[in-house]
Amino acid sequence: MKVVTAAEMRTIEDRSEEAGVSTDTLMENAGLAVARTARRMLGPLAGVPVVVLAGSGNNGADGLVAARHIRRWGARVTAYICRERGAPDPKLDDALRDGVDIVTVSDDPGLDRLRSLLDSSHLVIDAMLGTGRARPIEGVFKDILNILSDTRRGSPRTAPKLLALDLPTGLNCDTAEVDAACVSPDVTVALGYPKRGHLTFPGAGVVGELEVVDIGIPPGLDDDVQVNLLTSGWARSVLPDRPGDSHKGTFGRTMIVAGSRNFLGAAYLAAASAARVGSGLVTIAIPGSLVSSIAPTAIEPTFLPLPESREGVVSADADDEVLEAMSGYSSLLVGCGLGQEDETRAMAEHLLLSGADLPPTIVDADGLNTLARIPDWHHRWPANAVLTPHPGEMTRLVAGSDLQGDADRLELTSAGAREWSKTVVLKGAYTVVAHSDGEAEIAPFSNPGLATAGTGDVLAGAIAGLMSQGLEPETAASLGVYLHGLAGEAVRERLGDTGMVASDLLPELPVTIKSLR
Repeated sequence: MKVVTAAEMRTIEDRSEEAGVSTDTLMENAGLAVARTARRMLGPLAGVPVVVLAGSGNNGADGLVAARHIRRWGARVTAYICRERGAPDPKLDDALRDGVDIVTVSDDPGLDRLRSLLDSSHLVIDAMLGTGRARPIEGVFKDILNILSDTRRGSPRTAPKLLALDLPTGLNCDTAEVDAACVSPDVTVALGYPKRGHLTFPGAGVVGELEVVDIGIPPGLDDDVQVNLLTSGWARSVLPDRPGDSHKGTFGRTMIVAGSRNFLGAAYLAAASAARVGSGLVTIAIPGSLVSSIAPTAIEPTFLPLPESREGVVSADADDEVLEAMSGYSSLLVGCGLGQEDETRAMAEHLLLSGADLPPTIVDADGLNTLARIPDWHHRWPANAVLTPHPGEMTRLVAGSDLQGDADRLELTSAGAREWSKTVVLKGAYTVVAHSDGEAEIAPFSNPGLATAGTGDVLAGAIAGLMSQGLEPETAASLGVYLHGLAGEAVRERLGDTGMVASDLLPELPVTIKSLR
């Protein structure tokens, strides 16, 4: 599913007109879809008071179509016209003909009628401003939103539900900036496509439940949009096959260079995750003195004990041991819990940047911190790989490059992927996966339960395990992000989002894969 900007949406609508599906048809479809969501929110509509706050543009016209349908289904509907609409106005005429009451702001100078309508309503539909808003909310719109906010702060039993048509008024479609006057709805109905502002904070925090509805745009008109929302259908289509005559070699071998004296858990979580998504064999390359400490917990992986400069710290030449053992491995993960001792950084630099022939590789955590200290690292490492920074690690990577660190998450990740010729996964709410060819995906998950130590190690291990099974790095990165997020949602449903720990995700990963199949 594509994720669009305001300009891309306008272009798609123009193309739709050229393809024979008019703007009027799109409006009718949009209004009907919004009305159906309103009916779902309210249940039986007979006699239920509903207020539609309609602006002067297309968003207001969509709202008037919705008002007409809701009135036909038995509700008592008032369309409050927040700014004078141009004439002729067929959508307003149709609403009047179907029995919608019309109140204009020009006839309500003190907004007392508006207060009365909102106080008695069961549902308010915000159709004031759509994707075209760029300036701060001022004047009568600000006054209307302030009154709506006061009404919504009443008792939960008496306050009206709020449905936003495409965007809550005050949310910038592209930048996700939120005007101080914006009132967060219970549900936002995105017309045709989700917008970038729906899936980026702070905007994502004021959307409520996001519902994307089909408005009849012909297929193929969005082919040049480069940002996609990850979906279950896509994930299902790229899951690695599991043929009945398989053996462990069928599903690849994963080498994980991870762990140090202070971060044993990172190595375990990454290895267990790679196995849980289906890798046939997982090996942990870890400082030799630590094997006896981790082995009682990590009973499935094999181990490659690495030489140490001191207890729990790999020696600078330990990369030779890894390279010698790499024959037959189908993916490599470097960085989870490695630490930042000088010897460790030297080992990681030698392993990644010496020109050795490596299998598909993912770099996480301290592997990324090592790269960030090397200004020309991406010139020394031309192969495609996956980088999985959290925002702090991304900041350090960007500081050593020509990128502008003040760009938004999507732009920054995409710019990094292009400059470094790597797939970049910027972790966090609505994780972004960007590829070197300009394509990008956004994960549909924002789960505070995942904001805990170790969940990034689980993600890195999942991506490595998927690459072991033959998926291209770009596909493995996006699928790993989706599976990780979906597993997190399942754990949150069971446990809540307080107290979730990284290991809770491990048994959920195969269940998640099963549910997709």
